[in-house]
Amino acid sequence: MTQSNGRKMSNNRYPDEFRENALLLAQRIGVAKAASELNLHESQLYAWRKKQQMALSCSEREQQQSVEIVRLKRQLADQAEELAIPPKGRDVLRQTPEVRYVFMQQYQAEFRVKSMARVLVVSRSGFYAWSRRCGQKTVSQQRRELCDTRVASAFTEQKGRNGARRLRLDLQDAGYHYNRKTIAASLRRQGLKAKAAKKFRVTTDSKHNRPVAPNLLQQDFTASAPNQKWVGDITYLWTEAGWVYLAVIIDLFSRAVVGWSMSVRMKSGLVCDALQMALSRRGSPEGVIVHSDRGSQYCSDDYQKLIKISKLTCSMSGKGNYYDNACAESFFHSLKVELIHGEHFPDRETMKSEVFNYIEVDYNQKRRHSTLGYVSPMVFERQVLS
Repeated sequence: MTQSNGRKMSNNRYPDEFRENALLLAQRIGVAKAASELNLHESQLYAWRKKQQMALSCSEREQQQSVEIVRLKRQLADQAEELAIPPKGRDVLRQTPEVRYVFMQQYQAEFRVKSMARVLVVSRSGFYAWSRRCGQKTVSQQRRELCDTRVASAFTEQKGRNGARRLRLDLQDAGYHYNRKTIAASLRRQGLKAKAAKKFRVTTDSKHNRPVAPNLLQQDFTASAPNQKWVGDITYLWTEAGWVYLAVIIDLFSRAVVGWSMSVRMKSGLVCDALQMALSRRGSPEGVIVHSDRGSQYCSDDYQKLIKISKLTCSMSGKGNYYDNACAESFFHSLKVELIHGEHFPDRETMKSEVFNYIEVDYNQKRRHSTLGYVSPMVFERQVLS
């Protein structure tokens, strides 16, 4: 199968972009953990890495540059952590060292002591000595601190995205049973707040004269099995190097993102690549209703040809009615609230890497979805289809 632009569609389940990002993740956290996070076999990652290494012919200088990049990334990560501390500890900078020690103790689960000590201008040895001098605590204090530690750890593990309701389930899975009010009180006590919603712009370009498809969904976003209904949409994300565009394909059965693509241009190839990934990962199913808005990319000849030769059924939202594609809009809302807002992205490659991790590791594998009974899309599919 080929697109009109001449590129041959891969029969492989995992596109090159997915493999590259998976190997980057394995390099950062280890093969075993990356395989577990992405629901892969370790042997797949080793095979991909071996193939990648065989394809590379690096000079000694290039290898040195690679080592330098890793060092700089680690340095940037340290700087990012230190920049995240001042907003939380701005008031204590004018206080005595003891007050700063209290702050450090409170945020140990979120920041490293080394980073906090540097930012708050105190010594690590002084902090540890103060901790030893604090003496014995009452049983209730110990229980409260243990609860705070567990809540802060779960909060950090979910990257500050979950409130009390979802954290209760996360802690329950870890064997810790607290009610929602107890967790909410702990979050308030520690000054931890889940990332809040913000508005974002609509990216649809429907000012064109191309033919549109009928609305086959009619806002019915339910599906009784995988590959019955897919929805697609585009959004754009800002980096210091300029905009980058993201197209996704979501299976309404489990709300899993089954296809996605990123590009510096919002052309038809962007949505075609996302749809091709979905077809590849889902085994090229036929007869799927693929719903989108009336954007020019979805009405393009390339996209419509791919729909036709893949034996899919095209559906489009009503004119100017964003509720007709609410599930895709909801996903972008979650991504921007939980990943984008308040963060700094120096270049497009950093953005692409973070979006890959959010979709493939966090959203599909871990993020609890209220529509699915507060389990993640992949867990839902395994539970229902096993």
